[in-house]
Amino acid sequence: MKTTTFEEYQAAYDKSVNDPEAFWADIAGHFQWRKPWDKVLEWNFEEPKIEWFKGAKLNITENALDRHLAERGEQPALIWEPNEPDDKAVTITYSQLHRRVCRFANVLKKHGVGKGDRVCIYLPMVPELAISVLACARIGAIHSVVFGGFSARSIADRINDAACTMVITSDGAFRGAKVIPMKETVDDALEKCSTVKDVIVMTRTRTPVSMLKGRDHWWEEEVKYVDADCPAEEMDAEDPLFILYTSGSTGKPKGVVHTCGGYMVYATYTFANVFQYEPGELHFCTADIGWITGHSYIVYGPLCYGATSLMFEGVPTYPDAGRFWEITEKHKVNILYTAPTAIRALICFGLQYVKDHDLSSLKKLGSVGEPINEEAWQWYKHNIGHDDTPLVDTWWQTETGGIMISSIAGVTPEKPTFATLPLPGVQPVLVDEAGKVIEGNGVSGNLCIKFPWPGMLRTTWGDHDRCQKTYFSAYPGMYFTGDGCLRDEDGMYRITGRVDDVINVSGHRIGTAEVENAINMHLGVVESAVVGYPHDIKGQGIYAYVITEKWPDEPEMMRKDIGATVARVIGPIARPDKVQFVTGLPKTRSGKIMRRILRKVAEGDTSNLGDTSTLLDPAVVEEIKDGAL
Repeated sequence: MKTTTFEEYQAAYDKSVNDPEAFWADIAGHFQWRKPWDKVLEWNFEEPKIEWFKGAKLNITENALDRHLAERGEQPALIWEPNEPDDKAVTITYSQLHRRVCRFANVLKKHGVGKGDRVCIYLPMVPELAISVLACARIGAIHSVVFGGFSARSIADRINDAACTMVITSDGAFRGAKVIPMKETVDDALEKCSTVKDVIVMTRTRTPVSMLKGRDHWWEEEVKYVDADCPAEEMDAEDPLFILYTSGSTGKPKGVVHTCGGYMVYATYTFANVFQYEPGELHFCTADIGWITGHSYIVYGPLCYGATSLMFEGVPTYPDAGRFWEITEKHKVNILYTAPTAIRALICFGLQYVKDHDLSSLKKLGSVGEPINEEAWQWYKHNIGHDDTPLVDTWWQTETGGIMISSIAGVTPEKPTFATLPLPGVQPVLVDEAGKVIEGNGVSGNLCIKFPWPGMLRTTWGDHDRCQKTYFSAYPGMYFTGDGCLRDEDGMYRITGRVDDVINVSGHRIGTAEVENAINMHLGVVESAVVGYPHDIKGQGIYAYVITEKWPDEPEMMRKDIGATVARVIGPIARPDKVQFVTGLPKTRSGKIMRRILRKVAEGDTSNLGDTSTLLDPAVVEEIKDGAL
């Protein structure tokens, strides 16, 4: 399954382009299928309709668990590192994980959850989160994991969109020095949800919670009354495996749907290759399972490959900025996969928290979530990797299911700030605004993918038309990533940022429309416009221009109030970093906001704002410039 030399990579890439069906059939042959496929691929990007391994039957948990039991039953599958460094880490072997997944799958069945039902999971980074995900997959239920930082309203929106019948949560969560109420947030969300029949609550923080008779059940009690024998449900390769919500440039978050067969093959293949995983290595992905990175590179990819995966409950700066390095030394981590935001935050603390830890176990480093800037790349490579450890800068998306463009650790060339080369099976193209493909090297354009890959999204839940409009309408016959991209003279790719109205904050995509809607809910706000701007730690910050009914008497207090409203409606992650009060916005005569101007002002680049003569009121630009924060 792995390519281990540059020549092998080139041969694999050539085969994947010239005969993609044979290439992916060969990769898929490494997995356990109940019934083989009738056809490897059938597709069109017009509807779109993509079917991989058509007619094949499988269950992904048989590949993640059952098939490893004979040879790897006593090997650690998951190692869990808790929030407090003095608390004991937990090791779960493949045999133990199999039993716990089957037992909890029987709890789900006991409460009437079956194939095709949707289950919302809102849990901290504890083993029960991975167990819940796998238990859903075991019985064919579709899991929808919601990141623990989202608000009650955001949870309710996701539950209602997917019509979930069950929620799995905990009393609370430990996150650094904070104790976060989770059940209470779920209770608030469920006031607006009619489809949920049962709530399973695990004990984590001993936070007092309300438990409604008939609806709410304690995890610890439920697992006592079921056994650990749960045969896996037979699934079609194209049956939905999970829904994961992602912000878009308009309206409410959309539920990206991934399916059982193609996603399994792609997540596992990319994990094995990009990280060049060797038996016995410990892979530490610092992401939360509430995001796609955790789905693909904490749970499904590593477990389907028979790897050992480390889950971490806490944050990199608690109890101090040496936590990642303490974990690396303690567990002898071999692969560290983290985000540029975390690296930039840790740089601020200097090397005092790094130098006392033995990081010699590290063999491979990875970066994910956003393009990594050169300073962070060099610091990570030099101080953590001691210059000789491969560093893979991975570009991919919730919608792609797995890594698309990246160096392969120790196999293909690295270049700071560049994702570098497409993985086998990935066919990127750059196009101009008119949709014309830009040939050659040393060029820039909008990044599209012209051919399907097994891990790609199939639809947006309950709204296929939205999927078509969002990803396949801008450039017919191609998947549009929403990212701008540069291809250098050597054919290496560098992602230059979003070209739509989406802001990448700490590696998390947040739609400007979503934030604007939340700001506009605040008392006294007439209208708002939101853009991204460069942020030293987060990569991009959120800059909001706000028109109010009357000029605020206490602007700073109103800024805080607006931030509180956004945090309540969406979650703290979407709280604006800067709020500038204005009397008007730069609009064309047709009423369209000229965000280009707002971005320039937010970035501090007001010397060349371009032609403003087409604006309804050009004078508003001077006012915005003068009041810039």
